[in-house]
Amino acid sequence: MENKLPNKDEKRDKQKPGMRQWVYGILASVLCILFVIWTGYYIVLLLIPVFIDIYITKFIPWASWKNVKNPRLRSILEWVDAIVFALVGVYFINTFFFQNYQIPSSSLEKSLLVGDFLCVSKLSYGSRSPMTPFSLPLMQHTIPFFDVKSYLEKPQVDYQRFSGGRAIEHDDIVVFNYPSGDTVALNRQNEDYYTICKEEGRANIWANKAKNGNIVYRPIDRRENYVKRAIGLPGETFELRNDTVFIDGKVQKEPENMQLLYCVQTDGTMIAPAIFDELGISNEDRAMIIPENIATLDSTYAVKLGLKRENGNSGLLYPNVPLTKEMIDKLKTRSFIWSVVKRNEYLKRRGAIEGHIYTQPPLYPVSYDRDIEYGDYPSTWIPKRGETIKFDKDVDYKVALYERCIKNYELNDFDYRDGKVYINGKQADSYTFKFDYYFMMGDNRDKSADSRMWGFVPEDHIVGKPLFIWLSLDKDKGWFSGKIRWSRLFTSGNKK
Repeated sequence: MENKLPNKDEKRDKQKPGMRQWVYGILASVLCILFVIWTGYYIVLLLIPVFIDIYITKFIPWASWKNVKNPRLRSILEWVDAIVFALVGVYFINTFFFQNYQIPSSSLEKSLLVGDFLCVSKLSYGSRSPMTPFSLPLMQHTIPFFDVKSYLEKPQVDYQRFSGGRAIEHDDIVVFNYPSGDTVALNRQNEDYYTICKEEGRANIWANKAKNGNIVYRPIDRRENYVKRAIGLPGETFELRNDTVFIDGKVQKEPENMQLLYCVQTDGTMIAPAIFDELGISNEDRAMIIPENIATLDSTYAVKLGLKRENGNSGLLYPNVPLTKEMIDKLKTRSFIWSVVKRNEYLKRRGAIEGHIYTQPPLYPVSYDRDIEYGDYPSTWIPKRGETIKFDKDVDYKVALYERCIKNYELNDFDYRDGKVYINGKQADSYTFKFDYYFMMGDNRDKSADSRMWGFVPEDHIVGKPLFIWLSLDKDKGWFSGKIRWSRLFTSGNKK
């Protein structure tokens, strides 16, 4: 039988789109239009002709690489096509909808644990526009193994938050970009740049590259992601007294799993490692718990410290034991436990007896020297969009407290000299804030680097809200001895 070559009309018939192609083309175009309505990114409308051509008209041979005769080259091109498609999809999802986040530190224990992997919703508070659009997905700021930036600094897009989200509420657990991470000493990335400048001098930090590395600036959305609890909202006044939070002068309910450091006194019995295991105290925390022999402590001194002395025995004192209320109740069931005293209360009592104050490390604002006892933070007003502060009294303090907001976050020229404030070159007696700000704290109150150390979180730094824990790994356990915390999987990531 004679083979017949297909004529032009037959080729044209074979290229006619089927129902599936029409559905895909129309669906892609509708989604594109909805995305533009949501974001206002009108340039995205240019993709509609591309989608129509890919699925329907097919003027451009988008998949011509599939006709490559060399099987090895075709296989490579297939992988490249799949990888590019996946990266584009991941970038789009991570930017506007959801992002993975791993808890790196114990600042929110026991609500969220080190090794918890969170699914973070960027829709909850309204998705934020990508301010640094040219960046690699799944990399916050550095390409692993190469130690080079994973983004291009230019162009930068102005901050915008799209509609659809709700406002942050009291006690929400929030993921945000670390505000004080705008400047970083690369060899000391785990330390706050402004604090080490205060302690060692800015000139010394910049001069000693061997110790500190290069000093770099990071755009807002390329700064480290942090997760804390929103304790104070815009326009409120925050205060911490004896480990108790006051908002506008009213006592606030404590998070259920809030953890503080305690001094635990025994009758001289050593606390066995099995008890620490039962309480869920990590190996890292145990390294801080070194028992002290207080046998020489006299009875009067012991009582003033909140401790016990019996038959000439003062027992052993375990300082810096991280405990929740539930953990304290469990510990007190042990007959050899004599007393459990808050570490901060213990230090205040000891300071009063010895005639001096045990003060915390530098707190925000670090440029304003003051002595603050453990467990306290002075009354502080949280800036709110549209509200105004006046530079009429306590100017030194107000400048120290709000300069970073005015200068670093709201991008004004700011100068303070001879007791007068100058904003954008003009003397100013007041300032009206452009952003809302939040006061964030960890539940592990005595081991949390939070707003008490580095200040307020501006609204443009808010990333999203943890939805659920999709994986939880205990770094102190092996794969066959309880490394996976099965009971935490798919539980809420926003525990109250």
